[in-house]
Amino acid sequence: MTTVPPEKPGFLRKWSIYQKERFPVLQHGLLIIAFSSSAVAYSAMLCKDPTPAWQAFLVAFITCFIFFLQLRIADEFKDIEEDTRYRPYRPVPRGLISLRELGWLFALGASIQLGLALLYFPPLVFVLLIGWVYLSLMSVEFFARDWLKARPITYLWTHMLIMPIVDFYATACHWYPSGNKPYLGLAFFLAASFFNGIVIEIGRKLRQPIDEEAGVPTYSKLWGKKAACLVWLGSLTCTLLFAILAANLINWILPLAISLGILLLVSLVASVRFNRSDRSGKVFETISGLWTLALYLNLGLLPFWSLQP
Repeated sequence: MTTVPPEKPGFLRKWSIYQKERFPVLQHGLLIIAFSSSAVAYSAMLCKDPTPAWQAFLVAFITCFIFFLQLRIADEFKDIEEDTRYRPYRPVPRGLISLRELGWLFALGASIQLGLALLYFPPLVFVLLIGWVYLSLMSVEFFARDWLKARPITYLWTHMLIMPIVDFYATACHWYPSGNKPYLGLAFFLAASFFNGIVIEIGRKLRQPIDEEAGVPTYSKLWGKKAACLVWLGSLTCTLLFAILAANLINWILPLAISLGILLLVSLVASVRFNRSDRSGKVFETISGLWTLALYLNLGLLPFWSLQP
């Protein structure tokens, strides 16, 4: 095992390095804005509410951003043994940031989430608790780490359920304070969110054999390049199908189908090239990000803006 000397940068500098390597704020922030605003806007369109409160968008964004940061922090804790052994170059194993510091950041984030819910609409705390409980179970691998590790498909879908759970909270920032109930149409929206989470997860773990690392689980290593690409394409297709069902309820099928259809074709071409050459798997992560942005813009802000006078 290679030992990496601990770094000793200043307080602000080390957090800047950490976010750059493990949670790029700008990159994640843009996607989370699309993610959270889509949830609020979609709920508003289902409820025929042309003017949802701006506070709903703000609370949803900040809370969702913190949720995804907490997911990253939870990963740092549960993967510390593997990271120390196989990935000593990461911030925690190399001594840039300690787990204690990350724990405090996690707690600070939870305090902000709780405070926002109480200030905006106190009953939202009950919905927030659903996310916290599931995140806590994920952090301890549902008390079945070895069992889940031996069943990668079960591991994948159980961990991706956090996506619709967080999205449900974001929608609740609109329908709950406005006195509405969660419409059945939200089920299509949340299903699209679930499969999109799988798209992102698989997309960031597709690599060429030469790029695989010892001790780093990837789907290309687990299933082989061709099968992994097929599962990724299948997840894109499932996302598209549920997105179309969701878009149908807000009369936005054509723009969504065109934009995501084009990206699906791009994904197919990228998969073929990846399997026939030694092209880097980074392209899948890029496409997954563009797909996510297009998905949520077409289920949220774009149709919502089109309805504004």
